[in-house]
Amino acid sequence: MSSRLKVGPGHLLRLLCILLAISCTSPLFAADPPQGEGTEVWLVTYGPGEIYWQRFGHNAIWVRDAGLGLDHVFNFGFFDFQQQNFFLRFLQGRMLYFSAARLAREEFADYINENRRIRAQRLDLSPQQKLQMIEYLLEEVRPENRDYLYDYYDNNCSTRVRDVIDQALGGAMQAEFKAVPGAQNERDHTRRLTADDFWLYLGLETGLGSPVDRDISRWDEMFIPMELAAAVGSMESAGDGLTRPLVAEDVVLYESSLRPPPETTRNWWPRYLLASIAVVFLAWGLCRYRPPGLARVLSRSWLVFSGLLGIGMLLLWFGTDHQVARLNMNVLVFSPVWILLAFWKGHEKTTLQIITAVSLLSLLMNVIPPQQYTLDVLAAFLPLNMAAAYGLLRSRTPLAGQPGAPGAKGR
Repeated sequence: MSSRLKVGPGHLLRLLCILLAISCTSPLFAADPPQGEGTEVWLVTYGPGEIYWQRFGHNAIWVRDAGLGLDHVFNFGFFDFQQQNFFLRFLQGRMLYFSAARLAREEFADYINENRRIRAQRLDLSPQQKLQMIEYLLEEVRPENRDYLYDYYDNNCSTRVRDVIDQALGGAMQAEFKAVPGAQNERDHTRRLTADDFWLYLGLETGLGSPVDRDISRWDEMFIPMELAAAVGSMESAGDGLTRPLVAEDVVLYESSLRPPPETTRNWWPRYLLASIAVVFLAWGLCRYRPPGLARVLSRSWLVFSGLLGIGMLLLWFGTDHQVARLNMNVLVFSPVWILLAFWKGHEKTTLQIITAVSLLSLLMNVIPPQQYTLDVLAAFLPLNMAAAYGLLRSRTPLAGQPGAPGAKGR
């Protein structure tokens, strides 16, 4: 893309032709053409939805021009389950996302049907900045350019929108926010935005390694669409010798009835501790009134399952491009060694001692380098590990009242 643009009818006609070429088959002109002269560029922010991939919100850039008949939303958040090797790419950490331009009325209708909040901020940009942004967006949605290698935190739909706006501002956004410490790190944002989903939250806490615990800047925080909207709303732009807010108009196009996520992280580990203890008591009750071999089966099954999870973590760590899964200290909780210990007959007491020692070591993960937050994982799984080790030890001695136990009476 040229860094300098000539504003004229020929240039605008070329942009329109490009859009016609990449647009969907529906009519280009909106049912209700935008009023007023000139081009409008809006940052659109969609609130979180109910499906797991909607928890972090979404955003896009909306371009309107009555003269050209433009009323399109440029969206960087598309993926296709039918793409070749989709699940293999997902496992490898090499997911392909793509960008596309859609009619605004179609785009907004989809998000309204999902009951997701729609906020629009009109950016006060110069004609040159607007045309530069439009040309870039049109190039990005071309079939040969639209695909990109997705990264959860560093190259997602929101960071791409951020970079488009920053480019139009000549790097002013990065200059203003790169040196400002973020209010929360990547794990904090992940925890607060998934807190309402019991299993999604626990799964992410289990699979995310220490890289997401690093300190980040305000610029980095804009991987969250709502954070980008807040940052844009606080900026000022300079033009004609005057300084004015970057956002000229801020409106809510649709208000969702969904409960908004918490603004900050909270202590969720007690709910996982209670759930884990409940599982332990349920297993104890089953083993108390069932054949003594059940305790051994349950204990071995859990240790094998836990060890297999640990192997999976190591594969993500060393065998994929999932940067956020590296240096995952949760392998102390899900150790592959548990598989061997589960079948180490005659050494049940040693097994209990080893698991106890490793469990005590894992309690320090929050304070020793790399200082990974693990309270939720510890609360959810340490009681199960300890119970499994103790179950193996107890299974060597029949419970009182059962055949073969001390003090048991026959009929």
